[in-house]
Formats: sequence, structure tokens, C-alpha cells
Amino acid sequence: MNRYGQRWKKGSRYLLASVLISGLWIGQIPQAQAASGPLSATVAKPSLVTGEQFRQSMKQAASEAGGSFTMPEISGNRVLRSQVAVLLQEWLGLEKSAESFRDIPDQAAYAGAVGAVVKAGLMKGYSDTSFLPAEPLTANDLNRLHDRVLGYLKPFVLPEATISEIQRAMEQGKLTSKQLVQMYLDRIAKYDDQGISLQAVLTINPEALRIAEALDQERAAKGPRGPLHGIPILVKDNFDTSDMPTTAGCLCLKDSIPDQDADQIAKLKEAGAIILGKTNLHEFAFGITTSSSLGGQTKNPYALDRYPGGSSGGTGAAIAANLAVAGLGTDTGGSIRIPSSFNSLVGIRPTIGLSSRDGIIPLALTQDVGGPIARTVEDAAILLDATAGYDPDDVATAYSVGRIPESYTRFLDANGLKGARIGVATELFLEGNDQEKAVSNVVTNAVNELSSLGATVVNIKIPHLAEINKYPSLSGYEFKFQLNDYLKELGDDAPYHSLAEIIASGEYDKTQESSMKAREARESLDTQEYKDIVLKRTSLTRESLLKVMADYNLDAIVYPTSTQPPALIGESQSSGNNNRLSPFSGFPAITVPAGFTAEGLPVGIEFLGRAFDEGTLIKYAYSFEQGTHHRHAPKWTP
Repeated sequence: MNRYGQRWKKGSRYLLASVLISGLWIGQIPQAQAASGPLSATVAKPSLVTGEQFRQSMKQAASEAGGSFTMPEISGNRVLRSQVAVLLQEWLGLEKSAESFRDIPDQAAYAGAVGAVVKAGLMKGYSDTSFLPAEPLTANDLNRLHDRVLGYLKPFVLPEATISEIQRAMEQGKLTSKQLVQMYLDRIAKYDDQGISLQAVLTINPEALRIAEALDQERAAKGPRGPLHGIPILVKDNFDTSDMPTTAGCLCLKDSIPDQDADQIAKLKEAGAIILGKTNLHEFAFGITTSSSLGGQTKNPYALDRYPGGSSGGTGAAIAANLAVAGLGTDTGGSIRIPSSFNSLVGIRPTIGLSSRDGIIPLALTQDVGGPIARTVEDAAILLDATAGYDPDDVATAYSVGRIPESYTRFLDANGLKGARIGVATELFLEGNDQEKAVSNVVTNAVNELSSLGATVVNIKIPHLAEINKYPSLSGYEFKFQLNDYLKELGDDAPYHSLAEIIASGEYDKTQESSMKAREARESLDTQEYKDIVLKRTSLTRESLLKVMADYNLDAIVYPTSTQPPALIGESQSSGNNNRLSPFSGFPAITVPAGFTAEGLPVGIEFLGRAFDEGTLIKYAYSFEQGTHHRHAPKWTP
């Protein structure tokens, strides 16, 4: 227990405890005014709030939110935290609730009110064990309380809503999961099926509303399972779903419904998430423009004449356009991070082995991962919590045992960049043409922002970078054999049993015919060429990254996620080689919005770290996000 909480419980009064409470529900400590003299003389006394000032602030919050106000008049030149709790609980009609603070006697008349305001997110304890009920409200505390009450009273607004905001709205009775699902279905109908026709969503789960209603009933009876309870998620259509087709965007698999969910899908469902539907992708995840024979060409919601990136472009466009709360993509070479960059999103490519690939239609298992795509770092961290972990059907996940924190949300530190040492991979900032210069300028500004947020940035050169980039992706080697294995696992229900049969059927995107035939022509993986790539490429990339990080004492490396912004549909799209470092090494990477070009096209900055160090990357990405707030919603999908 916090030592100040212990002293309070014993009934002792300590000046330091009184000083510390000036942070009220966020634990802030006021600055000392001088370095000498007794403690009582060195600490600035906080400005206290009168009862009438508190009442007027709450009245103003009610007026701003368009709500009613019925709080009685409050006399006195100060108002205590316990009084605040009771007044808020009575005014807002909050149900009294149990609390666990050691400095609040269970028989105290205000105990239930404290539990109620804490549960509603309006107040917090100074620590997990101390509420300090007899401490007075300060002016700074009142400002924060005003904002929280205002947020509590405001009606729920869907666009850009985060997981925590949605959960709070559900707790407050403003929203049900069934209503939420319907809101997203309405937006999909408005923006994806009609109107601007993003063509991001391939399939809607016909049971989504029924599942949401059942989860609402469960919430009422037992409470939520966790942060994902009742949250609609869209997933790339190469994740197996036992209740919807899994197609990889190909006409050849339009009726293929696997018997089991992919491991990550099963984990999401167990956490209470609703799989709202399946998103378009670049067919079989071959490219980065997201076009398929089943779903057509997905558009970028920021610029409807531009590509959304790929291969997880359907998920990227859908989440950017607020067609679901968050989503899943897969990444073999850059397929989570490129669409996240092109759609001003957060995308996490986890360490190979952190999350299972079982039940994902493979492209190259040596490089394949599945991971979150979200509008905020916090939401991406919540999804990673749910999907990471050991799966006996994917032996690579055995490496994750003992290396996954209790929660990645514990790394959400707005000051996380202070004291960090970040290497800037200068060779990955290209300026060969105007498009590359535009991206480079945005990310260079983002690097300056890293510095202003407290990080030490160091320009570096990655050893053997040119040699690393000469190695190819293994998708051209492994795809045929691993796809055939996947089709075999479908059993008798498989519409086709091999890549050769798919090619013979003609039911695929003909622009990929030469690539598919080249992969089919590969006879074996038992070649020296393939073995050299697997062994030498991996070791060279890992050792080069680890060496430069050790030499410069770095915590992470940053660079542009893509060297190019979204290209015009119909023209060629390039992303450069930056996205290769993570899959070639197996190390994790996260992209976060860095800003927009002069043309209004989104740009991402990528953080890369050591194996299983996702928490550190999340900390830095969150600190950058909170310090810059570069993301804004697309104007085409208000």
C-alpha cells in the first residue's frame, strides 16, 4: 500500500499527504517554491474552491452539454472530495457502488457515492488504495472535473469514438452494443455500398445484431468481459471465420467457409468483440493497392482517386472512415503498416511469434504476421492484448511465453518519449522526386517533434542496408506450398485443392496471372537459394539492427513507413524498401500518423524495436500521438 495511504488510515495528518492531493484524481505533485527551509515553507499552497464555485462550474458543464441541473446550493469556502462525490452521485443519479479504498470506512455515508463516481470515471483515488476524502478541491482539480462531467453529460458521437469512450457510454446507459452495431451498419451502407462507395467491406456478419444483443444481456447480468465487450471489429478477409466466407479477395473462394475461426479471431470473440464483417484486400495479399476479383478497387477515404495502400487496404480504409471501431490486418512485407500510413492510422506489426498465424491464408509464413489497425495507439494496444499469446497450432508462438506483459495498455505514457534515445535512419528518407520529398518533409518534421517531446534523436546508418535490401521477399517462394497446405486443411469443403486448380479455374484477378503462374512453377523449397535467404537474410538483418542499436544505445529506430504517399488509382504505387526491416528481422514495428503532405495525403512514421519489445514501441508511439494529434477524420465520411 502507498505509504501516505497507510498514514492516513492510521488517522495521522501529514502535510505532504495534503500537498500530494493537489493532483486529486491524477496524482500530480505541485512544484516546490524554494529549495531551502522546512517543507511547509517550500510548497505552494493550492488555490481552494468554494462550494459555490464548484456548483457554478457543474452548472456550466450541464449547460454546455445541454443537460439539466438540480444541485442544491453549497455554502463554505471549501468543498471536500467526499462532498464532491456525494453531490455528483445525487445530481447525476449514479447508482451507489462498492469501493476498495483503505481510507474510506465501509460504513461511511459517502462510501457508495465514492464508488459510483470512480466507476463512472469522474473521480479517481490518489492511489489504488487512497481516496483522501477529507481533502479540499483545488482550482486545478475543478478544471479537470468540469471536463470529465462535460464529457459524461454529452451525448455519444460515433465518428472517431475510441474503445474507452464507447465503454464509458455503455456504462452510462447512453449506448448499447446493438445500437452501436446498427450505427456502423448504417455507415457502411452510406459510405461503402453507396455514395462515395469505398468498396472496403466484402462481407457483413448477418448475426452481428443478434450477437450484440446477447452481449448486452450478458453485460447487464454479469458486467463486461473487458474493454472489447460489445466492440465491432472488421477483419481482413484472409482470417478464417467459421460464420462467414474467407476468400482472400478471390472469386475462387467466395463460398469457402472454414470450420474453425483463426486463433486471433477466436481470441477476439472470447474477449467479447463482435466480428462485424470482412474487408477487401489485395487478392491473396500479393500487392499494395488493394484490388481483388471479388471486391474490386478499394478507395482511399482521404482522396477518393488514390489507393488505400495494401494489402490490408480494406481494413485501413474502413477504419479510417469510421466503419468499425478497429480492425485486423496481416503483414508479410508491409501490409499492415502501408495502409495504416496511407489512412492516418496506427498499425502494429508484432514480433513473429507474438500472435498466432493459424487460420490465416498464408503468403509466406517466414514473414507473415497478423496485427491491429486502429485510429489510436490505445485502441491498437487493446487489440494486441486480446490477440497475443501462445497457440499450440503455431509453434512460433512458443517464443512469446513469458515475454508478454500483463497489458500493453500499461505502456500508454504521454511522457514516454522523455529520456528515450531514438535512432533516425537517415538513408531511409528519400528525396529522389517530389512525392518522396513531400513524405520526407513530413517525417523530418515528426522527428523534430520527437525531440521537442523529450527524446534524444541520433542520426544513424544501418550496417549492410544495401545488402539487406537486395534480398527478396519469400512470398514468391513459399506461397504455393503453404496455400496448398491451407486448402488441404479445409478438407472436403475446399472449393479448390491447389494453386494449380485455382489457375485452371480462371476465377481470379487476371492482372495477377503471371505472378500466380510463376509461383506455381516453383517445384520445391529444398533449394540452396531458398535456404540461404531464410538463414542469411534473417541473421544479417537482425545483427545489423542490433549492432546499430547497441552502438548508439538506442531504444528504437524511426523512418518513414512508406517513401511514397498514396498514388493515383491507375498509376503505379511504390512504398520503397523501408517496410522490409521488420519482416526480414522478425522484429516489431508500429506506424503512427506523422501528418499530411501539402496535397492532404496522410504520412506515417514507423518505430522499430527489438524482439518482443512492443511495449516500448507503444509507449513512444502513444507519447508522440498525444503530443502531436496529427490524425483527423476524412472529410468524405463525416
